Amino acid sequence: MSNLMDINTEDKLEYQFFPVSSGSVQFKVRTPNDAHIALTMGPQESDPMIEVFIGGWGNTKSVIRRNRTKPEKVEVETPDILNGGEFRGFWVRWDGGIISAGRDGEAIPFISWSDPEPFPIAFVGVCTGWGATGTWKIEVQPSAPVAAPLYAAPPGYPGVAPVGGSGPGTWVDAAGGAIPPGAVVGGQDCNGEPIYVARAQHEGAVIPGKLVASHGVTFVPWGGLEHGKPEYQVLVGGPNNWVPTSGSNVPPGAFRGGESEDGEPLFVGRVEHEGSLTTGKVQQSHGVCYISFAGQELGFPEYQILMP
Repeated sequence: MSNLMDINTEDKLEYQFFPVSSGSVQFKVRTPNDAHIALTMGPQESDPMIEVFIGGWGNTKSVIRRNRTKPEKVEVETPDILNGGEFRGFWVRWDGGIISAGRDGEAIPFISWSDPEPFPIAFVGVCTGWGATGTWKIEVQPSAPVAAPLYAAPPGYPGVAPVGGSGPGTWVDAAGGAIPPGAVVGGQDCNGEPIYVARAQHEGAVIPGKLVASHGVTFVPWGGLEHGKPEYQVLVGGPNNWVPTSGSNVPPGAFRGGESEDGEPLFVGRVEHEGSLTTGKVQQSHGVCYISFAGQELGFPEYQILMP
């Protein structure tokens, strides 16, 4: 199952990124020249990064470039491959470091290159430039499992309302393991009990963490340790849209969950660890998502971040 995404790109070589979960992307684009595709680990331009330029140099050739650096890794003549008056279909694939692009309906790529240092590609960006604007119709596979059975509370679990829609959400005061109706389920503890998105104050900071009802506290990670807080706030009726990213690649508009003692924004993240899916804090300057687990604060450079 896939869904179609419409994107319009201006004449300014500025990528618009979206997450991908499979090893390919299919799209149709209407542009006179320079349809650029970027393959990255995060939702922004950052090394490592591979770019496929289709119909560059006045719609005469296509190239593959790595880390925005010349010389091109591979270059092929592709006269009139694009058209400003009609949609042309293409695919881009990545598999074991082999990057290839081809025309819709053709199995053989018109350009390909083997990256000697492959990296996990989690985002695709598109843009147009050099005098061209573009209209794109992109087929995207659904990314990651959606917030379905894994993150739903067990039937009959006390005090649980269904996960709320995609609004901005509200932080509701609670204590002693209480779960307000409509609380956002962000993950699952090792024993299968739901983990709720919660936050608490500690040492002058407001820190996103995890709330497991049976523990009676919200745990927050700080200073290398796990801290249990009997008074906390729970996210109610908020977003449940998690996007994979890494390091300091916090997507623009990420859901802000608190702030450090120095006033740095903290975002809500989650990671899989020891059979759990545990929520915690993303501190951009540290380049990790911290979770509290078994008494410790643990940092993970690969994580999912909560988006509105």
